Amino acid sequence: MRDLKEYTIPFIGLKLGEHHFDFIVTNKFFEHFEYDEFINTDIKLDVLLNKKTTLLEFTLDFKGDVGVHCDVTNEPFQQPVEGNYHFIVKFGEEFDDENEDLLIIPHGSYEVNIQQFIYESIILSLPTRRVHPGIENGTLKSDILDKLEELSVKAQNEDIESQEGTDPRWDSLKKLLNDK
Repeated sequence: MRDLKEYTIPFIGLKLGEHHFDFIVTNKFFEHFEYDEFINTDIKLDVLLNKKTTLLEFTLDFKGDVGVHCDVTNEPFQQPVEGNYHFIVKFGEEFDDENEDLLIIPHGSYEVNIQQFIYESIILSLPTRRVHPGIENGTLKSDILDKLEELSVKAQNEDIESQEGTDPRWDSLKKLLNDK
């Protein structure tokens, strides 16, 4: 996979100390990684680079919204996403990215690409189950929700009990529970 040039930070001419970089992450960024679960993306990313004599410290702070589909109803909604990630870049004999919080780049390097760290930190900050906020507060009206409610086990059990009444065998078992 090729590197995206806009997420490559040249550090060779920078003075020691803190440096800020601002990015806007859009769907084009995620398409580069062949990740197509987002409808639209608008994430503001602030990168803080603290350059020291023997290493580089990066802190990624991001906040924004991604358009996703609800896992229950498949209705689209805007999922807020925010978080931060801290990692260190050191210099060594050869490139090594085995450790998730430490990147080793060869001596003589003059720039570092942080696109993989951005991608992973945003994806991992999303909830594993994406539920439309309208479902949680009861304001979402959807045909799928109506059908799910109709087909739920609880609704079917209530229909059976209302049609037949309760089974007398269960009544005698319930008495055993109450006789404690």
